[in-house]
Amino acid sequence: MKKVAIIGAGNVGATTAYFVAKQRIADIVLIDVVEGLAQSKAEDFLHAGPLQRYNVEITGSNDYAAIRDADVVVHTAGVPRKPGMDRMDLMKTNAGIARIAGRAIAEHAPNAVVIAVANPLDIIALALLRETGFALRNVVGMAGILDSTRFRYFIAAELGVKPEDVNAMVLGGHGDSMVPLARYSSVGGFPLTELLDAETIERLVKRTRTGGGEIVSYLKKGSAFYAPGAAVAQMVAAVVLDRRRLVPASAYLRGEYGHRGIFLGVPVVLGKNGVERIVELDLTADEQAALDASAEHVREGANELDALPA
Repeated sequence: MKKVAIIGAGNVGATTAYFVAKQRIADIVLIDVVEGLAQSKAEDFLHAGPLQRYNVEITGSNDYAAIRDADVVVHTAGVPRKPGMDRMDLMKTNAGIARIAGRAIAEHAPNAVVIAVANPLDIIALALLRETGFALRNVVGMAGILDSTRFRYFIAAELGVKPEDVNAMVLGGHGDSMVPLARYSSVGGFPLTELLDAETIERLVKRTRTGGGEIVSYLKKGSAFYAPGAAVAQMVAAVVLDRRRLVPASAYLRGEYGHRGIFLGVPVVLGKNGVERIVELDLTADEQAALDASAEHVREGANELDALPA
């Protein structure tokens, strides 16, 4: 049985563990610095197994050594975004947590594919890449799948159709500068641009950009975790089962789309080696300009990461 390690047993980490367990594709270990938190949730998940028909090994620990030989490591640890807080406001605390985790991953799970989830996601992915020293393809950020599933839901609700009949593509940084691409989105195989007018599409695009913030404003303390957990679980399955799925995710660029040295949401083929390939779409001038603006926002965060003490 494959092994998936999830660093951070809070809402996102625990929900990810549940969705991974439901797929019955890997044993799971939860890691958290809070004494007893990971252990309690692991035990609770085990008790639900007979009812939910999964029978995988689920353990919890406060020791990073428990991630030893994991095939996939999911990093969710960090403080959540609060109302009025920009993702970049999370930088100092969450980057510090990621650096510690990155060193532990390099020591205990040197052959793992790492999935970054904590925010600011594209910057945390960069911190994890640097600390692990892994190959570029072995570190990937969960962004595009989550943003795209929100876009899919909003489109489906607008048209009154089943969400699973909707395909959507969202590129760029994970934040307010993300770039939902209507031209590359469809419903039942029909282009979205043929089904909705430009004004309606723009309204859905704007809601996609602020969808996470809507949830934060309702919660007051904390942020979304059901949709993020489901998105991560889909990525875990793609890696563990080598499904080679074409999905939007945050990947390290080396000239693709005109950018290099940063993580940015782009279409990738995701398989057992992580990012097997980056797919370059033919963008219009306006789409490229929007992606460039998003990349610049991410680059500013990368510069802030560079300025932090080692």
